[in-house]
Amino acid sequence: MATVSGLRGIVGESLTPECIARYVGAAALWMSQHAGHHAPRVIVARDGRASGMMVHDVVVGSLRAAGCHVIDLGVATTPTAGVMVLERNADGAIIITASHNPQQWNGIKVLTSNGHAPPARDAEEIIDAFGNGHTKLVPHTQLGELEFDDAAALRHVDRVLDGLAGITPHEAIRERHFRVLVDSVNASGAVPARLLLESLGCAETLVNDSATQATTGVFPHDPEPTEENLRDIAVLAADGSFDVTFAQDPDADRLAILDEHGVYIGEEYTLALGVWAALDAMDEVGRSQAVLATNLSTSRMIEDVAAWYGARVERTPVGEANLVERMIKIDSPIGGEGNGGVVWPRIVPIRDSISAMALTLALMTRTGQTVSELVSRIPKYAIVKRKVELAPGMTERALLITQEMFEGTKESRLTTTDGVRADLSAPAGGHMWIHVRASNTEPILRLIAEAPSREHANALLDRVQSALG
Repeated sequence: MATVSGLRGIVGESLTPECIARYVGAAALWMSQHAGHHAPRVIVARDGRASGMMVHDVVVGSLRAAGCHVIDLGVATTPTAGVMVLERNADGAIIITASHNPQQWNGIKVLTSNGHAPPARDAEEIIDAFGNGHTKLVPHTQLGELEFDDAAALRHVDRVLDGLAGITPHEAIRERHFRVLVDSVNASGAVPARLLLESLGCAETLVNDSATQATTGVFPHDPEPTEENLRDIAVLAADGSFDVTFAQDPDADRLAILDEHGVYIGEEYTLALGVWAALDAMDEVGRSQAVLATNLSTSRMIEDVAAWYGARVERTPVGEANLVERMIKIDSPIGGEGNGGVVWPRIVPIRDSISAMALTLALMTRTGQTVSELVSRIPKYAIVKRKVELAPGMTERALLITQEMFEGTKESRLTTTDGVRADLSAPAGGHMWIHVRASNTEPILRLIAEAPSREHANALLDRVQSALG
């Protein structure tokens, strides 16, 4: 699958060496054109999964064949690669990862010279070049050089610590002696997580962090950090031995959190807690002028937290590239997505689990409260997600029907920048919303509703599905 999020496939089936080389050649061509010279400097990193070394060899060879100067980080997180683009003044990055996909998958993410995912229009340029077989090759006298940088995780953590000093003094966090459990799913997040927690005086316990396993890439469980996949971790934390538990995905751009009782609080809370920490540390003028950003399918908890401080929130189409592009334009201090992805531009304009960990510990320190106490202060919602299969050509009609259901009514506020989202008043008071959008990869509509209760969320979804027939 070649999409605005990069290339992804099953190793040995859809993701072949020829496919990888062709995509990297297209990305190298795009980087050369944007860099304005024939030898772009390109950061390369991999998430640690089992097939990563094979893909890595093809990627590095293809970049050097295109005349690129390769700076190889080895096993490193996606946000670490973004940091190193900025630190090394590189022209972009290639990250070998399939994010949270299962073991048999792998893929490639591209970053721009600004250290973030390409905007949709640029991603489409790469996809078009890939599809049309356009690539870049240089003669043997211009082949690119290769160098290694094994200090990337340290530079990433140093950058986080510098940003954290503006939120809460490091010494205040160290004095709390937090007991922290981390599941790095035997992948790239283990090293920077350990470095961060050691720097903040935490009594850290890392599981699934073996350096050998991170190299061979054997995931101990399905790598997406969902409640179902973290049941064994929850059992470890259930006896109260830890103040907080963090769970990363393989490329460590997402973070899930379990409270001091080992209860999975849900990925949506990661963003809410991060935003809370950032706003709480601002002065009154800064808070009132802050514009936060998230996508249309993320919980409205971010609006609730922003309202405490007089800040406001902008909603973007789904997709990290869309979110970050808007954040940069409006100079947003913090934002993210409801999948556990916090974007703190002060550190790097990418979702970053290391930043999210730091912000959570800072908030616990500033407030003196436990994770469960913090969660109890944020209005609670239920999110329900469904899929609706559609006949070919029916997507636009379905979106029009949805829009007409809510258009012109006093009870709703419509957003149509990515499908149709309607914000409504809940029957028993409070807020609820529904977002209907076409999938980028399947002939389906995605329906997501949030309300104060699961009953009201399901009722809203039933209402729309009934109208769609």
